[in-house]
Amino acid sequence: MADKLTRIAIVNSDKCKPKKCRQECKKSCPVVRTGKLCIEVTPESKIAYISERLCIGCGICPKKCPFGAIHIINLPTNLETQVTHRYSANSFKLHRLPMPRPGQVLGLVGTNGIGKSTALKILSGKLKPNLGRYENPPDWEEILKYFRGSELQNYFTKVLEDDLKAIVKPQYVDQLPRAIKGDVKTVRPLIAARSELGNLDEIMDALELNHVADREIAVLSGGELQRFAIALVAVQKADVYMFDEPSSYLDVKQRLTAARTVRSLLRDDDYVIVVEHDLSILDYLSDFICVLYGRPAVYGVVTLPSSVREGINIFLDGNIPSENLRFREEALTFRLTEAGEEYMTDKARAFSYPSMKKTLGNFELTVKSGDFTDSEIVVMMGENGTGKTTFCRMLAGAEKPDGTQKVPAMNISMKPQKITPKFQGTVRQLFFKRIKAAFLNPQFQTDVYKPLKLDDFIDQEVQNLSGGELQRVAIVLALGLPADIYLIDEPSAYLDSEQRIIAARVIKRFIMHNKKTAFIVEHDFIMATYLADRVIVFDGQPGIKSRANKPESLLTGCNTFLQNLDITFRRDPNTFRPRINKYQSQNDQHQKLAGNYFFLEEES
Repeated sequence: MADKLTRIAIVNSDKCKPKKCRQECKKSCPVVRTGKLCIEVTPESKIAYISERLCIGCGICPKKCPFGAIHIINLPTNLETQVTHRYSANSFKLHRLPMPRPGQVLGLVGTNGIGKSTALKILSGKLKPNLGRYENPPDWEEILKYFRGSELQNYFTKVLEDDLKAIVKPQYVDQLPRAIKGDVKTVRPLIAARSELGNLDEIMDALELNHVADREIAVLSGGELQRFAIALVAVQKADVYMFDEPSSYLDVKQRLTAARTVRSLLRDDDYVIVVEHDLSILDYLSDFICVLYGRPAVYGVVTLPSSVREGINIFLDGNIPSENLRFREEALTFRLTEAGEEYMTDKARAFSYPSMKKTLGNFELTVKSGDFTDSEIVVMMGENGTGKTTFCRMLAGAEKPDGTQKVPAMNISMKPQKITPKFQGTVRQLFFKRIKAAFLNPQFQTDVYKPLKLDDFIDQEVQNLSGGELQRVAIVLALGLPADIYLIDEPSAYLDSEQRIIAARVIKRFIMHNKKTAFIVEHDFIMATYLADRVIVFDGQPGIKSRANKPESLLTGCNTFLQNLDITFRRDPNTFRPRINKYQSQNDQHQKLAGNYFFLEEES
């Protein structure tokens, strides 16, 4: 079997510190003891070097490394001839590439750190693929020969001849204000300066940017920056349009609008590629899907293109039938009955809150009285600017209602929407300072800490964490505080599709086992419906006047909410995930006539 496997050795440059250890990896390596240079650490080297050719895969060095900086992974041999790019020795490598098709939207789905952004860089012409030869990169002639016979040969020929103009909507839109140079800093002039298709007014209307047209981009919110970034790409004439996570910061209605805008860019010979973690939006957007699997920051493999339904189901199932390969131990499913028998608890404690009003400047929020019990998750659904966060703050006691109404005093733990790390120190130190009792509790470790995989960065500085890592830390901090009610604002932001489902499971299990109540604001519809026992629908005019209705059942609440948006969902018969019906499709018209905007039953 050994000759059937190829090995990759990854040394994490952030964790490997040869000057602070005794170089246990080198001392314990059986190959080094025979006199061969399998692991080299010279006095001037910043990190250890491991020869993949000499490595026998004994697995001793990853266990001996005090910093956990080494990963040795065995790969199937058929991948060795399909390396597209490798950054350097002992670093991330990408196998194969997604194949875009003219006139169709290609969706990419996979966890963070698996090579989606690397694939976009290669396809946009910003990164030349080195076919794994980082020391002597091949020339274009060799690269074209390598892709001969596939759709990518024509694509790269056009890239080489400068026939393809590619535009990328970046992943981190919050960095846009710093990236834009020049004197013009307001929204409409910036978009108008790039406008080449004569669709400026149409795009400004569709993406609801007219009310911020004269604002400077430095003062825009996350959602406004996201819509600005999409508009900036949508008004330009290009051959390849790439969108990296176009739905973050947006509410459900805006996500659909953004998806329609992206699809409106399709012309016969143009390519559109989208990376998206909200699976219902990816489903709605794409014509076909490529799944990326592997080990984050170690290696990534791109699958062959499949139909939208099949591609997303492959990702959720963790199994590729065509390659007879399982890349995840367990499948991710969405049975809404899950909370039924497993968590049959005595809902003894009932809480209630009164009818309230709150005025903030020109904005007025009216809250209808409601009640809730323990062992219950209430999801708040509504557009951005309808007062969901304000309602959370009123429940928490951070905002006082107008008049004499008072919210009953309750013990509350809140995860805010925006996470700004101020703590100086490591994640472990932060947990010991804030939630020591819970962090040392074996049940909490099993239910919350371990499934969220915080061990990967527990000893890193809080200030250096990525958005997704910060989000997971914030969820653990919120659940670690003893409270009656947990207010969790947008737990899916910055998380990839797999992490979202795991985070939803963790929150649900914790709330049910501990007989607590959670109020959750969530725009990812799949995650919201998986979590919700009941729903509070927010309606009205965003930013002006809105109303929070009383909590209602998942079916009636989702029906009301989706009716306001004029969209319908069906359920996938295999994974039970909600799928958006294409507008005016047969299913869409049939469900609207019957008044069933959200199907709870399991049907195709």
